[in-house]
Amino acid sequence: MKYWRRVRNIALIVTLGTVFIGLPLKSAEPPADLLKKIAAAASEAARDRENYTYRQSVTVQTFNNRDMLAGEYHDVTDVTFSPQGSRYEQRVGQTENTLSAIELTPQDFADIRSIQPFFLTTETVRLYSGAFKGEQAMDGVPCFVVSVEPRQILSGQRYFQGTLWVRESDFGVVRSEGQAVPQLDNLKRQNLFPHFTTIWKEIDGKWMFPVETYADDTLFFRDWPQRIKIAIRYVNYKRFGAESSLTFQGESQPTDSSMPAPPPPK
Repeated sequence: MKYWRRVRNIALIVTLGTVFIGLPLKSAEPPADLLKKIAAAASEAARDRENYTYRQSVTVQTFNNRDMLAGEYHDVTDVTFSPQGSRYEQRVGQTENTLSAIELTPQDFADIRSIQPFFLTTETVRLYSGAFKGEQAMDGVPCFVVSVEPRQILSGQRYFQGTLWVRESDFGVVRSEGQAVPQLDNLKRQNLFPHFTTIWKEIDGKWMFPVETYADDTLFFRDWPQRIKIAIRYVNYKRFGAESSLTFQGESQPTDSSMPAPPPPK
């Protein structure tokens, strides 16, 4: 097998490839304890998200040196939570995987669960430092812009490093851009993690939940550069025992009445 086709471990973190360019940042004095206020709001949203079911679709595509599609991974699952907060995934249909140039790793799938839909909670905020960057309107909503990074990298742990846009009205996240860290790069293997963007929308008129993660990036392995595109969608949010819907890119996504209720605790 040719060297540029050899399988290397690549973290499936969604990549952005370009930095968001919007209205210019405005200088301002940050609110007191801004990071703690963001964490308090995110903790409430994260806890309430465990009372919802939703459908998650993941697509990863690789491209050859002529920018032609070379392989694809596609998987759809229905996600539910137990009363104790344990996450359950029920696969919908068959997983498709024709990737040959890269291999998805356990870190990739861990990042899908907890880094791409990143919640800076009161339990994890002590692990991060933050820097206030100013104010910026996002989709017409006034936002505080805050960069965050881990204070310390511990072996075997995954972290978010990037930027959060949070509503000034209630500190709810509306957009996150960044990368999962650390990169895993040594003489034996390269496990590289691209940048990603996650979009958050208001669900049921209250909670800010992630609805889409996307990326289009080139990862520079020692042997060759590899372009990948990743798209993750979180749709059909439905509260247990209630009907909900999500408006996504101007189209209403109907709720799925066949979605399973959370399994009983073991």
